[in-house]
Amino acid sequence: MSTASGVVEQSIKPNGCPSGLAPAQSDPIRFQIDPSAFVKKKNNEYTLDVLVRGAKCGGCLSKIENNVSAIDGVDTVRMNLTTGRLRASWTSKTLDPTDILLKLKSLGYGATPFDPDEAKEQHSKREKQLLMAMAVAGFATANVMLLSVSVWAGVGEMNSVTREFLHWISACIAIPVVMFSGRPFFESALTAIRSGHVNMDVPISLAVCLAIGMSIFETIHHGEHTYFDAAVMLLFFLLIGRFLDAKLQREAQSAARDLALMQAVSVTKIKSNNVAESVKASSLVQGDIIQIAAGERFAVDAEILTGNSDLDTHMVTGESTPITSSIGQKIYAGTINLSQAITAKVLASADDSMLAEVSKLLETGEQKRSTYRQIADKAAKLYVPIVHTVAASAFIGWVLYNGDIKNAIFVAIAVLIITCPCALALAAPVVQVVAVGKLFRRSVYLKSGDALERIAACDHVIFDKTGTLTKPEASLATKGIDPIVLENAAKLARGSRHPYSRALVDAVGAGEVAEDIEEVSGAGVKGLVNGQAARLGSAKWILGEDTGDASANCLYFKIGDKNPIAFEFNESEMEGALQIAKELSSRDIDCEILSGDAPDKVQNFADAAGISVYTASVSPVDKAARIAQLDAEGKKVLMIGDGLNDAGALANAHASLTPGGAVDISRAAGDGVYSGENIGVISDIIDTCRQSKSRMLENFGFAALYNMVAIPFAVLGFVTPLFAAIAMSGSSLIVTLNALRLNLDRK
Repeated sequence: MSTASGVVEQSIKPNGCPSGLAPAQSDPIRFQIDPSAFVKKKNNEYTLDVLVRGAKCGGCLSKIENNVSAIDGVDTVRMNLTTGRLRASWTSKTLDPTDILLKLKSLGYGATPFDPDEAKEQHSKREKQLLMAMAVAGFATANVMLLSVSVWAGVGEMNSVTREFLHWISACIAIPVVMFSGRPFFESALTAIRSGHVNMDVPISLAVCLAIGMSIFETIHHGEHTYFDAAVMLLFFLLIGRFLDAKLQREAQSAARDLALMQAVSVTKIKSNNVAESVKASSLVQGDIIQIAAGERFAVDAEILTGNSDLDTHMVTGESTPITSSIGQKIYAGTINLSQAITAKVLASADDSMLAEVSKLLETGEQKRSTYRQIADKAAKLYVPIVHTVAASAFIGWVLYNGDIKNAIFVAIAVLIITCPCALALAAPVVQVVAVGKLFRRSVYLKSGDALERIAACDHVIFDKTGTLTKPEASLATKGIDPIVLENAAKLARGSRHPYSRALVDAVGAGEVAEDIEEVSGAGVKGLVNGQAARLGSAKWILGEDTGDASANCLYFKIGDKNPIAFEFNESEMEGALQIAKELSSRDIDCEILSGDAPDKVQNFADAAGISVYTASVSPVDKAARIAQLDAEGKKVLMIGDGLNDAGALANAHASLTPGGAVDISRAAGDGVYSGENIGVISDIIDTCRQSKSRMLENFGFAALYNMVAIPFAVLGFVTPLFAAIAMSGSSLIVTLNALRLNLDRK
């Protein structure tokens, strides 16, 4: 079939069903879902995008990729854990794409052909479910704990009837709450077990179910102790983390969505009969003729056919000075047309444009980051087998010791509860909350907890120049010009969109506008100033000659018969930009500049800032390639940039930051946003991230020590519900207080 993007796509038909049976009889999945309509073919390669539901960790990702890759005929498999999108590609003409969905189903994951709207809806639905589960668990925790405190306080005084009555009330609250709020953990644990492995949700589910089961048994048989409070409290604490994680995942997807929206804008297409029509950019194919009005952005790569205009390319190439268009010039998607309408020929469909390249870089970067294992993940990997082994050993040991199965089960549950991952679950999140809050007070917003760990590990910083180290807006550099001349020139500048004209207006301020203003494409602006003909523009237009690089940063103003006056414009550096290399060096961090700007501008700034490694005129792909090279050398790169051409590099770096004025796609691709006014804040961010990592390690060390002390008590049968509750709360309080020490650290 033919698609809107212009790429010829063909559907792969299923190979048929064994034994001549109808699809519904051979396999319900084949009857309900036919992925062949979603398979695309390009250059003899078939691809299928699948939305995978239920994958939550790096272990899930590797298992899915390894098993799908093992399907006969599949060449490559890549999954993005953040978005749930899996892309499989192959060249075999005999492969049935339904096999991919069946394989995912056999692994315990839901799978359907990828639909961005469905993916967004699924994440939104999951977030709402977690919020509701968390709210219910929080309500139950408060009420059950109130009842439990009454039981603990009445030891020796409360009669058995009253105690049993309070246990039954706790049961009536806790049982339905556990069934409702525990579903995220139970479903995940079942999925893991069915696929032949365990995850962190397995011991959580086991502890909750055994605690509730034993508590019901004790209540029915008039026992003294129950674990209703421990079960609902554990769910409440862990659901807080799950809900925050779901919110962060949703925000992490915005980069791809923003890029898709940029490619979905409407453009003006000129048909063969010269009739203009509005179409989606995604429907354009190579050879189409489009018109780009002044102020519009190029949605695809194109070649200029007619029209002279000024073009703002700094968000695409990093070039700070606007360029003048010329016939036959290639313009990349994302460039802004500043002054006059342009007619251009489409050079590539939206799927093959520079935006598409950036999109692929973003996808690769997100997939790479989704494999990053946080400190908590590493700790959990050790926690699960150790706790299960200890609990099972305690059960067997007590059965062999006195043959009392009830007591043995009670001890095993005590081990699972006392070693419950509350301290482990809070060790990292509580530090992240404090660190993110500390940075927020410095006008820095980090989008994920693992960003703290990744930034802390970075030993090499790459800066974009324009918009990051230098301000994207030009500033008037010429001094000593007669204020009257400045005001007269500003009267013309107020009628122009050119960045230098805007800089001139900013320097002079609000005022009158010249009469009969006309903007001349690629030259400047003319009109009547105080009744005299006046012009403001390029050296070639005003002087009648092109002075080359000497006039590249100048506007010339001529009024009447007076001699032309030159206005020179310079870049101005961000606050702290000239000192940032020295500050980073004191922290054992190397830095360099990768910029799409002109070589002389990059060199001049690098020399002034004391940065010895720099590269100019760099493309988005080149930036990502440089990061890959440093990564292969063992470097952990922190990328800092603001433009569309930085988005791929931001996504592929070990960690990344963007200034507040960055384009939406770059802000979404980065790990965090800072105000952008003072680049020196980068040093503070790195310091805070390193301090937070130290606090996390200290918390995990305490959690390990706590378990070493608590486990023997539980195994020996000395743990009561009261002791378990105190131990859980005490361990959580200690890791929280340790995290708050971050606010006492320097900076």
